[in-house]
Amino acid sequence: MTTREEVREFLVSRRAKVTPEMVGLPAGGARRVPGLRRGEVAVLAGVSVEYYTKLERGDLRGVSDEVLEAIASALRLDEAERSHLFDLARHANVGTRPRRRPSPARGVRPSLLHLVDSITEGAAVLGNLRGDIVATNALARALYDPVYRSQQDPVGYPRFIFLDPASRDFYPDWEQIADGSVASMRTVAGRHPFDRTVTDLVGELSTRSEEFRTRWARHDVRLHIEGIKRIHHPVVGALELEYNVVELPADDGLNLTVYTAAPGSDSAEKLALLASWWASERSAVEEASRTIS
Repeated sequence: MTTREEVREFLVSRRAKVTPEMVGLPAGGARRVPGLRRGEVAVLAGVSVEYYTKLERGDLRGVSDEVLEAIASALRLDEAERSHLFDLARHANVGTRPRRRPSPARGVRPSLLHLVDSITEGAAVLGNLRGDIVATNALARALYDPVYRSQQDPVGYPRFIFLDPASRDFYPDWEQIADGSVASMRTVAGRHPFDRTVTDLVGELSTRSEEFRTRWARHDVRLHIEGIKRIHHPVVGALELEYNVVELPADDGLNLTVYTAAPGSDSAEKLALLASWWASERSAVEEASRTIS
């Protein structure tokens, strides 16, 4: 999909979500389609109908930040949606040619890997733009063992969520997780529209998963900074974990996510059990390797 098509479908989908009542306008009788009319958005944004129509058709060339802010306000965009609109406008004006980015899995700084490994109070995951797991500490490797067992390299969340039925057992809130995964990928695609690793994954999942296709067509975007995630691990059972995400822009789009449990909670005890189980698993593998050699 081209940037113009992305712009058009994003603006149309956001306009459909806003009712006249939400912005203080009269309903004006029955409507053929849900949401505001183009003319109503234009009035709210303080631009002509002709100019807004041009923008909604995907032509953001030369649009000012002030106009983008006005449109974001008229469409009641949240912070993630506003940022997405500005990302689309930036790429529409730059006109960069598609290029293939180097895989973040190669060339990760040793000091960054050491940082991940040194985190002992939680499960630490180093991820990349497309949701691949680049590196983990021992606890996170144990936590996401079902994801590793599900795939060959590269190991990532989106393929596990949409292509492995076991993900519905692993994530009790599967619908919410699936929504968030696609919204995050849509956000990334807006920031990096020419990253072939991302577009290739979107193409693969769109071909293989109806659940993904349906969500991708919604054009929802979301920023995941912190929250609560529920997991049902096959070894220790139900876990409720807090997570925090730190983006690492100097490291080719990598991000660091750390999962922790409230001190003294049932989940904290289960994380300790999970760490012990994984240590035993690793010891068994190492012993078997020594025996074979």
